[in-house]
Amino acid sequence: MNQHSRRRFLQTMAVSAPALLLPGRLAAQVTIPDTIAPGIGPYPDSWLPDGVRSRFVDNINGLRMHVLEAGHETSERPPLLLLHGFPELAYSWRKVMMPLADAGYHVIVPDLRGYGRTTGWSSDYDTDLTPFRMLNKVRDVIGLIYAYGYRQVACVIGHDFGSPLAGWCALTRPDIFRAAVMMSAPFGGAPTIPFDTIGNPPPPPSERPSIHENLATLPRPRKHYQRYYTTREANENMWRAEQGLSDFIRAYYHHKSADWEQNQPYRLAARTAEEWAKMPTYYIMDLADGMAETVARHMPSPARIAANDWLTEAELAVYAEEFGRTGFQGGLNSYRMGASGIGAAESQLYAGKTIDQPSMFISGASDWGTYQSPGNFEKMQEAVCTDMRAVHLVEGAGHWVQQEQAEQTSRLLLGFLTEL
Repeated sequence: MNQHSRRRFLQTMAVSAPALLLPGRLAAQVTIPDTIAPGIGPYPDSWLPDGVRSRFVDNINGLRMHVLEAGHETSERPPLLLLHGFPELAYSWRKVMMPLADAGYHVIVPDLRGYGRTTGWSSDYDTDLTPFRMLNKVRDVIGLIYAYGYRQVACVIGHDFGSPLAGWCALTRPDIFRAAVMMSAPFGGAPTIPFDTIGNPPPPPSERPSIHENLATLPRPRKHYQRYYTTREANENMWRAEQGLSDFIRAYYHHKSADWEQNQPYRLAARTAEEWAKMPTYYIMDLADGMAETVARHMPSPARIAANDWLTEAELAVYAEEFGRTGFQGGLNSYRMGASGIGAAESQLYAGKTIDQPSMFISGASDWGTYQSPGNFEKMQEAVCTDMRAVHLVEGAGHWVQQEQAEQTSRLLLGFLTEL
């Protein structure tokens, strides 16, 4: 065995040997070697607003977490935890961090597992998905809060994929997360457990085609974007997009924003292929297309790009730099984890539990994310959250509400926080 092979063997055994001592798939709690630039440093100061700093916090559930923070200069500030979505970063909160810090909060914003400059996760498509379980990501953020020496945070705020993560934080640990704001993705609550089945056995599983099979057989064959995100080709399609990574991100962000005038969402009647197909192609894609081809058709003109003040070319360059290094697989692995059923049983431990602390929902008035899961918007307000203080659909914003309408988003957040 040569020196290189021996080193690789020892590295593999260092990770896999402890896993052999643990039962089932939860063995993947052991540390995974960094696969994306483990020695990378913090952001250049030029990337950030004055008052926001980039730093690292080590030994967080096997991660070295990259964190942006504001309001760190003085102690005794109540902490806020902000959680980003896909394909986003801690950087996506840059426009609201200082207004929150100026109001007296310590604002803590991590790159989540699978993203940015946080390391300790695997970007391999064939990796064990267990570390990407929702409740393990809740463990990630609790570890981060504890590392700062906090027992509680005043509020957890999540956008897009960070919205259900914020919901799960609030649902599972109300003693830590004293309030919650979900943004753009309504939180549908914990999964159910079959109830009262002894004398009322449930009907047998349906043999009808699935909604995904029905989408594929529509006159215009379609597929759901989350289904596409589970495929092996999705990462390469976006990361190595024919139009280039920067133009891919620009078109993706534009297509889901209020700048694309055809974003005029409304409630869908049911979770059926025919109803889903009414949504734009960034959600219900043409069957033969990847996401890169899908959004390329909606690339904004040079004039529209020049006029964009919520995602300037300099800001876009940060996203292109970060995703250019990592690719998208880390974020996609969370979608794959959800589709796999991994972690479903442990999530059912919270069946019937509600979010009883103060909560709020914010979305863009032009954001289809509010309605893409029919019924969840209403269920969140009527059943999941028992103390929902407000629901805001912000005019002039699509999916990226905290970037498109940062001032209004900041005002809404501060209005909620001051009433707690």
